[in-house]
Amino acid sequence: MRILAVADVEDDELLERLGHYGTRHRYDLVISCGDLDMSYLDCVATLANAPLLYVRGNHDVGYEDDPHLGGTDLNGRVERIAGLRVAGLEGSIDYRRGIVGYSQAEMRHKAVGLGLRTYLTGGIDILVTHTPPRGHGDLPDGPHEGFDAFNGLLDWLHPKVMLHGHVHLNYAMLERERMHPSGTRLINAFSWHEFEL
Repeated sequence: MRILAVADVEDDELLERLGHYGTRHRYDLVISCGDLDMSYLDCVATLANAPLLYVRGNHDVGYEDDPHLGGTDLNGRVERIAGLRVAGLEGSIDYRRGIVGYSQAEMRHKAVGLGLRTYLTGGIDILVTHTPPRGHGDLPDGPHEGFDAFNGLLDWLHPKVMLHGHVHLNYAMLERERMHPSGTRLINAFSWHEFEL
């Protein structure tokens, strides 16, 4: 399965590429890790001619008032698509008012609930979040700190891939991909990234 993951920054070159090359760059699935305008996501999914799954990022407060047409919100849910099981959790550390944010304790509660649902129904192949796991692709600056609970989820469920955004690759010398100690492949979807699974 060919997957296009997007997050954080709208990229006109991606839209041009999708529009210009058409079926030569066809994707089976588009996944958004958050902080992208709904109209951009709709355009990407339409040009890619693929279903869209998403989680909200910390700046995606408008999604509640105008839910995305044609996409599926993964927050706290497990979706089966083309034989893959994909689950997600939205938001970042709650560092100020007016964002989609959670404390470490609140995310731990959400992660346990999602973990139980996925564990009892056969596990997951992909975990989609906005924020990375703490200590694995995050930054120690407060707003870009990762969630401890995600490390526990990866150790428990062992998905093949975890997609996240939030930490822009131009913030620091960060890797696009890395391996988590659980064996899960971590991918920072900043701007866009394609991969096969």
